[in-house]
Amino acid sequence: MLAAYIVRLARKNMWRHRLRTGLTMAGIAVAIVSFGLLRTVVDSWYAGAELGSSARLITRNEASLSFSLPVTYAARIRRVPGVRGVTWVNWFGGIYVDDKHFFPQYAVDAGSYFDLYPEFVVPPAQLSAFQHDRRGVIVGRKLVRKYGWKIGDQVPLKGTIYPGTWSFTIRGIYGGADAKVDEGQFILHWDYVNEALKRALPSLADRAGVFVVDIDHPAQAAAISAAIDSGFANSLAETRTETQKAFQLGFIAMVDTILLAIQTVAYVVVLIMMAVMANTMAMSARERMREYATLKALGFRDSFVSLLIIGESLSLSLAGGALGIALTFPLADAFFKATRDLFLVFEVRPLTIVLQLVSALLIGLCAALAPAWSSARVRIVDGLRAVT
Repeated sequence: MLAAYIVRLARKNMWRHRLRTGLTMAGIAVAIVSFGLLRTVVDSWYAGAELGSSARLITRNEASLSFSLPVTYAARIRRVPGVRGVTWVNWFGGIYVDDKHFFPQYAVDAGSYFDLYPEFVVPPAQLSAFQHDRRGVIVGRKLVRKYGWKIGDQVPLKGTIYPGTWSFTIRGIYGGADAKVDEGQFILHWDYVNEALKRALPSLADRAGVFVVDIDHPAQAAAISAAIDSGFANSLAETRTETQKAFQLGFIAMVDTILLAIQTVAYVVVLIMMAVMANTMAMSARERMREYATLKALGFRDSFVSLLIIGESLSLSLAGGALGIALTFPLADAFFKATRDLFLVFEVRPLTIVLQLVSALLIGLCAALAPAWSSARVRIVDGLRAVT
């Protein structure tokens, strides 16, 4: 009964100054939305690594990704117990139109690549056409939507790693097995690039950037990785084998400091809003000092006054927090549509919603502590003397 009475009074007090309440609620909503979006940005950077298959390993040069490996390593890797299949990939790095039109381009072994990536769904006829045309490419549906490409179109790329102007013919369009598969890749023939290198740059020919290894049992990933690397120990090109997830996390580690800064900003925004909210509640408490003194004179305890202020603060912060959480979803969708080339997925996770709710509670609770304590300690005579 007392709790319901406090809630009803707190709600009425909250709307006494509608403009102040509306602005404060809007500020809390902005802070909660900002917190949610910044958290989602960080989560999205890690999403690609989380989607990596546990049954795929990546073998690269021990020294650095900048150094390639002889393509003959594929046969030796294939003989390692527990290995089910092997393919190899080179980063092509061409420029389409200009630097602003960036998309990933991979030179792959056409005969084995799609066997190891069943999540890339290609119509059989299109896959066959690609495999029989060394200048053919398979592109993702996202690129098709972005550039208006269709089967049979010619796509010129200006080489950066591999010099010259290259012309490719679109022979297939792949889609993802689910919504989380990257549909923005440009996949071409390693054989076609390799043939050109043999003529122009023989030292770069017959080499692969990484080997993708399909294994029978994910639980044996560590043992198989060690077996592969030991087979090339003390060679001119030693290897490092790791899971696909670990390989992708290695790239994320390059921007780890930036991600930490983004997370820090997310929490700073909440702290700033907490200070603004504390000032709002302090102003409200000062304006109502005579009312609180009157309540005490009528027999209400100090705890009742404190609970009244805390209830008002929590009601205001939770209302703003609920508005912020509701706005997070449409704003996240709009942000993803505007930055589709940056993120593979951009989903607001349940943990983010929980943290937003907790942040709203902390804002309301912390903002009310100082005014609740000071109002509870004020003497009746001093409160009745206060000028409002």
